[in-house]
Amino acid sequence: MSNFRKLQTSLSDLRDELINHRLYDRLHTQDALLVFMEHHVFAVWDFMSLLKSLQQKLTCIEVPWRPSASSSACRLINEIVLAEESDISADGECASHFELYHNAMKHAGANAEPIEKFLGAIEKGASWHEAMQTTSISHYVKDFVETTFDIINSKDVCRIASAFTFGREDLLPEVFAQIVDRLNVESSGTLDAFEYYLQRHIELDGERHGAMAQRLVEELCGEDEGSWRAAEESAVRSLQVRKRMWDGIADEIETKTAQPFFLGLS
Repeated sequence: MSNFRKLQTSLSDLRDELINHRLYDRLHTQDALLVFMEHHVFAVWDFMSLLKSLQQKLTCIEVPWRPSASSSACRLINEIVLAEESDISADGECASHFELYHNAMKHAGANAEPIEKFLGAIEKGASWHEAMQTTSISHYVKDFVETTFDIINSKDVCRIASAFTFGREDLLPEVFAQIVDRLNVESSGTLDAFEYYLQRHIELDGERHGAMAQRLVEELCGEDEGSWRAAEESAVRSLQVRKRMWDGIADEIETKTAQPFFLGLS
């Protein structure tokens, strides 16, 4: 069994817990989905920071230019950046996946003020940590973002690539897209933009990015057992903090909507 397959196997229980999390059974109304979006948008944002951290380490973004230590790793990460930072929106314009998500929030009627205030503080020169103090963010969202930046600040490229590969947006299962599709019909199309965002993720993660991220981890860790241990530690930590965030969002939905939870998907 390859080192990558061993790592996948060691993470299988944690991933199953997330893919089958009770959160998805709570998303049966648009109000519940809006609560989810208002928290999850921070995970969409810090995903881009993980991605750009990898680009900094694996490509040359400085002048004077110098060759990358690995042309294949450089190509892999640049291809992912191209799609994530400048994909094509439903109306044919270029947009990052964060911008697609932010636009979807506004179309759906979600409260985008916390994420906008957070980004506004960063635009004015605040660090991400300082910006977090300027807006109301749930403690489990703060923990999630802080964990991401702890991994980034480790400067360990294997840890960063592992968090990127195993802990991110492929944890939105396809059943989630079915839920949004049904809610979109009920809400007369206000979730069109969010459906488009999900479709792009399913297409890119399933067809290209998942396999590309796997190759990246395999190349970076090579045959070094210490690197694979670091990758596993990072992946476990990322999945655990994701579960705590999913738990927190599910609890908040239960509190705010105060409705019985039954999901009738055929």
